[in-house]
Amino acid sequence: MLKTRLVTAAVALPAVLAIVIFASGWIFSAFIAMLGLWGLYEVAAMTHSNDPVSLAILAAAGGAPLFVILARGDGGLWIVPAAVIVVMMALVVAVAIRGPGGGPRGAILTALGAIYVGVLYPYFAMLRNMRGGIPIIILMLLLVVASDSGAYFAGSALGRTKLAPRVSPKKSVEGAIGGLAAAVVAGMILRRWLAPDLSGPAIAAISAAIAILAQAGDLAGSAFKRTAGVKDSGWIFPGHGGLIDRTCSLVFAAVFTYYCFR
Repeated sequence: MLKTRLVTAAVALPAVLAIVIFASGWIFSAFIAMLGLWGLYEVAAMTHSNDPVSLAILAAAGGAPLFVILARGDGGLWIVPAAVIVVMMALVVAVAIRGPGGGPRGAILTALGAIYVGVLYPYFAMLRNMRGGIPIIILMLLLVVASDSGAYFAGSALGRTKLAPRVSPKKSVEGAIGGLAAAVVAGMILRRWLAPDLSGPAIAAISAAIAILAQAGDLAGSAFKRTAGVKDSGWIFPGHGGLIDRTCSLVFAAVFTYYCFR
């Protein structure tokens, strides 16, 4: 999964950075709205939500918060996205302990996926569109890429201890440590250009937090797919899976970065 995401990042990152840098605020928000709608479509496909009740759950739990938060342009109280992150991590713990059968099914799983997309995806737009947000979202994106890269190479070379085999069999503790170290080093290097007002210890702490949240988000995405019984979230990136596959390591980090710099 990490190798696949790195390939996707290498191809897509220049285009994403161009949109981040040059799009107006409302265009970027519209772009995130479209991504959110596609994410909800992937949730519906993964959970086989094609009946009226399930579609109503998707609209109410995912579509409504997606557009309300984007329209407000303000994340409000941090406790709302924090609660979503906690619930997603509870899913990781359930799958890690009891396997895919330990997670929720049916309407509950559909609602969880809808809330995950609808509440958390708008933070990409709010982070980018806030004052001074362009360099900060670029910093966050590059730190997640650094974390993914460090985890992949450290895990490939040194990985022996499985991190959460029932959730993501290929992830290792050594890889997680490598990803954390790579993000901190990248943060120290990028600070001069993207966050010059931060001290060395501050950027190191923020980089470490982003790396941890990136890896936690990746596990959350894997746990959801395991519970849903699918290998990939979708097909939008041929050979590389779906949108949720490619963004799961970013969403928790985006929420944290928004409240950290707001």
